[in-house]
Amino acid sequence: MDGIKIVARNRKAKFEYELLDSYEAGIELRGTEIKSIRAGQISLAEAYVRTNGKQAWLVGAHIAPYDQASAFNHDPERERRLLLHKKEIQALFDSIRLKGLTIIPTQVYLKNGRAKVEVAVAKGKHQYDKRQSIKKRDMERDIDRALDNR
Repeated sequence: MDGIKIVARNRKAKFEYELLDSYEAGIELRGTEIKSIRAGQISLAEAYVRTNGKQAWLVGAHIAPYDQASAFNHDPERERRLLLHKKEIQALFDSIRLKGLTIIPTQVYLKNGRAKVEVAVAKGKHQYDKRQSIKKRDMERDIDRALDNR
């Protein structure tokens, strides 16, 4: 896509969860946070999205302090407000309240110079689902190897 640079991905999201629905959200950032994101200093490993039906927050995302900022740096673990439409926030709230699902960030990217996060409504996988994912991935890898050796 034009003007999009992926900065961080939550690699375990597809393995740990079954992703059902996804949304694009802006992030409310402080001055040094966007500089750290542009430098690729963000981790979504333990992050999730919390909502109360009115607003949504990105919790647990780690944005490393910006080296050149010194005294004017940000808190790396603070909650950041997500910028979504009211209907989208209400849909997210309903899915976690009524269906017992969770909301996780899947990737952070820069779109035309602005930081965006893709959040997904997800359902946790059971252990046997994870084993099937591993088995399927291994089988596809073996097939690819066999075709390459021909």
